[in-house]
Amino acid sequence: MPILCAHSCAYAYFDMDKVTIKKVETRKELKLFVRFNYELYKDNPYSVPDIYEDMMDTFSDKNPAMEFCDAIYFLAYKDGKIVGRVAGIINRRANERWEQRMVRFGYIDFIDDRTVSKALIEAVAEWGKSKGMTSIQGPLGFTDMDAEGMLIEGFEELSTNATIYNYAYYPQHIEALGFEKDADWIEMLMTVPRETGVPERLTRIAKIVIEKYGLQIKKYTSRSKLKKEYGHEIFRVINEAFKPLFGYSEMTERQIEQYIKQYLPFIDLKLISLITDANGKLICVGISMPSLSKALQKAHGRLLPFGWFHLLKALKWKKPDTLDLMLVGLLPEYQGKGINAVLFYDLLPFYISEGYKYVETNPELEVNSKVQSQWIYFERRQHKRRRCYKKSLE
Repeated sequence: MPILCAHSCAYAYFDMDKVTIKKVETRKELKLFVRFNYELYKDNPYSVPDIYEDMMDTFSDKNPAMEFCDAIYFLAYKDGKIVGRVAGIINRRANERWEQRMVRFGYIDFIDDRTVSKALIEAVAEWGKSKGMTSIQGPLGFTDMDAEGMLIEGFEELSTNATIYNYAYYPQHIEALGFEKDADWIEMLMTVPRETGVPERLTRIAKIVIEKYGLQIKKYTSRSKLKKEYGHEIFRVINEAFKPLFGYSEMTERQIEQYIKQYLPFIDLKLISLITDANGKLICVGISMPSLSKALQKAHGRLLPFGWFHLLKALKWKKPDTLDLMLVGLLPEYQGKGINAVLFYDLLPFYISEGYKYVETNPELEVNSKVQSQWIYFERRQHKRRRCYKKSLE
């Protein structure tokens, strides 16, 4: 039975059927919070561990999202052992943008014990109510740049470094707690046309669109020049393209600086496609990179002492056969005009020449037909589906 006051600021712990929920208050406890995921999935061939150092930064003040998010972290104990974890997050920017009072649950992991999952969700719900929230949704991170959505299909597919992997019992637990579907994302695995080359139809449409709108394809060999000329513009396009999408909150300048610093040094510039209008204004961006899934598994989520070697090997020397399509953004006024054909007209020759066999998309909303229409040029299959759940707290 809970012994936690819903309006308390202390949040020490509560017991429910011998499950103890404790708020993370020290760096030592935060390390246990991060490591629990690694322990729970250490023998799973499909799960891809996050980089430990990145996770520690994510849950600290180093995360720029803390400027507009409130967060709390809970650990679940049973018989003296950690059996679950969850983060409670209130994204004030998203709540204001979508006119809601929503608390998010995220980074949730638990053993197959429904008293554990129930206790974790109730801890977040009580904290959310104490902050004036009227509903709960998840799993979501601090922002859309974090992994989101609970896997409900594709449990025997290798995960990516940008998505969540979870056991099949997770959604069963969440649905048993009365949660309903809020939104679904799907993911596609596409075959690179190495034998036939760039599809003729794609080439024809791309050339027509380029001429009609006076478009230019920008390629760079200098990272410093790319950063100077279009570094911030890339994320301006992403903000504008993603703005109408489910739960999105626009990136701040500090977040943009972080992503430029974190990712630009490692991305193969040939795999970045920038499309501008006749005046040089950036209207579309596509960024892909070699899959780091197997490298991260070999590194066990740690850069030190030797984890960095596995990542560098995948990026530079022994590249995997699969690419992750990390970001695709197109300004709303250009959507539905064939611009995506230009994007892949530029990128596909590099995919082919570099010997990649497959391209895997990031999660895309199932209702986003504009995004899904761009895959018509590929042989493809939908191999994963993930879900955000919601529930009223009133």
